[in-house]
Amino acid sequence: MQIEFPRSSPGPTWPAAVYLTLGCNPAPCPTARGGPAPSPPHRGLGLAAWRRERPRASAAANDKVLSWTLVTSQAFDTAWRILKGSMTLSASFLLATLCYFRGLYLYLGHRLKWWIGYLQRKFKKNLSVEAEVDLLSYCAREWKGETPHAKLMKKAYEELFWRHHIKCVRQVKRDNYDALRSVLFQIFSQGLSFPSWMKEKDIVKLPEKLLFSQGCNWIQQYSFGPEKYTGSNVFGKLRKYVELLKTQWTEFSGMKDYHKRGSMCNMLFSDAILEYRLYEALKFIMLYQVTEVYEQMKAKKVIPSLFSLLFSRETSSDPLSFMMNHLNSVGDTCGLERIDMFILGYSLEVKIKVFRLFKFNSRDFEVCYPEQPLREWPEISLLTENDHHYLIPVF
Repeated sequence: MQIEFPRSSPGPTWPAAVYLTLGCNPAPCPTARGGPAPSPPHRGLGLAAWRRERPRASAAANDKVLSWTLVTSQAFDTAWRILKGSMTLSASFLLATLCYFRGLYLYLGHRLKWWIGYLQRKFKKNLSVEAEVDLLSYCAREWKGETPHAKLMKKAYEELFWRHHIKCVRQVKRDNYDALRSVLFQIFSQGLSFPSWMKEKDIVKLPEKLLFSQGCNWIQQYSFGPEKYTGSNVFGKLRKYVELLKTQWTEFSGMKDYHKRGSMCNMLFSDAILEYRLYEALKFIMLYQVTEVYEQMKAKKVIPSLFSLLFSRETSSDPLSFMMNHLNSVGDTCGLERIDMFILGYSLEVKIKVFRLFKFNSRDFEVCYPEQPLREWPEISLLTENDHHYLIPVF
């Protein structure tokens, strides 16, 4: 049976659940709002259509989210690349700056070091005889090992300190003039006077005397140490050097103030050219004495025993061979030998006492040049570790 409703009555009011099931919004009662009656549920949007529209709306929303995420990510990537590029550029600039300043620092340091060395060489006095140092401290510094030779040297230095009362030592420049340097320094620093024979003769005229009075033409072959100069001007050079020796010796022997002599010695022994000329003058004085004694031997006169030993050698049988084989090499390739030390002491009339440290505990530990000096001759002392290089002791 079909139920009919009057036309004037409003349509049926469906429950809200029915509208939600069909995908429609529940309509308000038309009588309450005064509007037309809603369409029946079967006339609204179907369930299948609603299901088709829902994924599209979700996809659209997801696309919007993805687009915003992509934009944000790209913005961050761009910002990071810019920041990274700026940091790389800054680091590169900083590294280049550091490298530049490091190079500048090294260059300036090198130039400063060069200038300091130049100024030191220019203005600092290069003393060939150094200042006094403590004897035992010098020994400890030079002989640190425990070898038999080192132990021997330590005992020798202790012997000098305790028994001979040598408290300090002066180091002497090690070259082939150091024996002459050591002797001349002590003569000048002590203010010793001329030898007696030099007071009787004008030593400045000795080169001419050898040539004209004794006919020693071979003197032209005299060699000035490393200079190796020979020729017609030998006499002029020798005369100039001997005159310089006489002037300096006279000046030092006339000084009574010990400290003033010390200051003058420091000035003199810091001038390499002046030193060299004085040492060559000493070599000539030795040659002159050898020539004088040789003439006495030819005249059958008594001569000192050391000269008999000298002339008995094949290499120094006469003054010429002595000069050519021994004296010309002094200052160049060798220093003074022991026989030369005898001649030096005899020529300068000084007693040269030498402590030969490597001969400790033997009779040759302490020797004198010459062996039998005259009593009135002044005494100077030297130390040697090998008979080649010398030190100056300070009592």
